[in-house]
Amino acid sequence: MPLLVMKFGGTSVGDAAAIQAVAAITEAQRAAWGRVVLVVSAMSGVTDMLIRGATTAASGDKHTFRDLDRMLREKHAAALAELVPDDQERTAIDDQIARLIDEFSILCHSVAVLGELSPRAIDAISSLGERMSVRVVAAALRARGIPAEALDASEFVVTTAHFGDARPLQEVTRERTRARILPLLGRGIVPVITGFIGATEQGVTTTLGRGGSDYSGAIIGAALDADEVDIYTDVDGVMTTDPRLAPDARVIPVLSYAEMGELAYFGAKVLHPRTIRPIVERGIPLRVRNTFNPSHPGTLVVQDVESNGQTVKAVTAIRNLSLVTVEGRGMIGVPGVAARTFGAVASVGANVLMISQASSEQSICFVVPSSTIPQVTYALEHNLAMELARRDIDRIWAREDVAIVTAVGAGMRDTPGVAARVFGALADNHINVIAIAQGSSECSISTVVAAADCDAAVRAVHRLTGV
Repeated sequence: MPLLVMKFGGTSVGDAAAIQAVAAITEAQRAAWGRVVLVVSAMSGVTDMLIRGATTAASGDKHTFRDLDRMLREKHAAALAELVPDDQERTAIDDQIARLIDEFSILCHSVAVLGELSPRAIDAISSLGERMSVRVVAAALRARGIPAEALDASEFVVTTAHFGDARPLQEVTRERTRARILPLLGRGIVPVITGFIGATEQGVTTTLGRGGSDYSGAIIGAALDADEVDIYTDVDGVMTTDPRLAPDARVIPVLSYAEMGELAYFGAKVLHPRTIRPIVERGIPLRVRNTFNPSHPGTLVVQDVESNGQTVKAVTAIRNLSLVTVEGRGMIGVPGVAARTFGAVASVGANVLMISQASSEQSICFVVPSSTIPQVTYALEHNLAMELARRDIDRIWAREDVAIVTAVGAGMRDTPGVAARVFGALADNHINVIAIAQGSSECSISTVVAAADCDAAVRAVHRLTGV
């Protein structure tokens, strides 16, 4: 039988009504596909509550986490009361959740005593939300007559020990996931698996970063060779742009992996940026759907998409950025300047979102989050001190308050005039382009504009999506 892996985000399991919708979708998809696997996030707001409890405890506050303890119990008990009519079943699940919340309070108390919150501790605490939600969702499915079992992904998703942003070890994860999940599917049981979390080879809990439940869905889908991975959220699919900026934004029916990767990287909020990597490697289709509008087909993401003559499919933006420029006439023909520049940036852990270099080699500019500017400029001035002293580099400076606006579409490849239309649309709206970059995949064009022009730039380029 074909296999469907479905991932449900926090809003999709936010309360009893949302979980009932998840149960109804599961019932329908199980009838259609035969075998289904669920990957679920924590109930909406829960991860934030857990992290708040931990961070306030680290500052010596022994009251906030106790208040949150009570709120967490009430939130999950209220959902169970509506979802699970059987008293014995409800009490059993309530007891399991109570033990997890006890663990939260014990960990927070330890953090308060030590006055320190390590990355390992924050992973242990923030993972508890998913461990609670899978028990609620599995109980709701059983109450509907669907055999289901709650599973902790730390049993089989094996990761590096990079706490807070762990990466899966693919081969051992694949082996353990198949050994744990396939027998359940063979018995007709729906596995309900924690998103967001895994464990090191020594069994220490890790997390995949915020938004990592999408990544979990793809990791598990790839490990099981699923026929499709569906990401359920609270929108109908991937849209041509943020509808708050352009009321005429539309759902895109089909995207290629390359297009989705560009959109995820350049700020589309629908998917975690690393989500598509495991399924791309296995050639598994991905679908983005709406939990609250299950009849909508959503957006299908596949290897290749036939051209429909539409060059620009979507427009996205990243804000709160700064443009750093390293310039000097002495840079011309000098090998290694770019390597040392980006080595300095990497040394402070800053993320470079876009790079542009003048063909004359007199300047290199790149975009980083504004919050990292002090560290980046210090590292550059330190690493390039000799070039600055010799005047090979004239200056290193940053332009604050910029944004990247990116037009995405595989139809751009080998289509003359797309860049002209994009820049023409910006010019027609009196928007100045500060820097430009186009990826070698030729399915995106990125422009740096002043932050004040960002919304207008998105609307201007978005008008090209209907062309």
